[in-house]
Amino acid sequence: MSTTNDIILRPRFKFHVTHENEMLLKLFEDAKGTQSDFIVSRVDDHVFIKIPKAKQHFWSPQLHLEINKEYDKEGSIIYGLFGPNPTVWTMFMFFHFLAAGLFIAFGIWAYVNSTLGNDYTFQLFFAFFTIVIWFALYFGGRLGKKTGMEEMHQLHHFMRDTLRGKGIHAEMLSK
Repeated sequence: MSTTNDIILRPRFKFHVTHENEMLLKLFEDAKGTQSDFIVSRVDDHVFIKIPKAKQHFWSPQLHLEINKEYDKEGSIIYGLFGPNPTVWTMFMFFHFLAAGLFIAFGIWAYVNSTLGNDYTFQLFFAFFTIVIWFALYFGGRLGKKTGMEEMHQLHHFMRDTLRGKGIHAEMLSK
């Protein structure tokens, strides 16, 4: 299925491997000490792979892996999520919600003025202006994703090479 027309700001993937999750998690912990190109951290079944601070820019992505044991058959499932720094993502979502809240507020204000027979041009203008702001935020996110695309590939190759280094081959799963 082609994703060229899908609205995907935070790409996801998942695949099955025939190895136990603890062994896979240990691989990434070991990779943390043997290389300096990426920052690897682990919390329970989650692995976070980031670009070092010195090489980061505002739109630098990180790769979040969740490695779960698969109970119905042998092996594990790896869920991956590319996304910006959580602080950037939180700020980005805050601006989206702020634009939506302002749109609703100006829309209600325009409706009340219309119902009362007052001029509502000002409120209508700003209600539509918040739509423009929302589109600017959306296209800014797309631009940021495009800016970080090369780093996304680097993160993915690091993950793939870490797994393949021990002879682990993945079986891609459909959504």
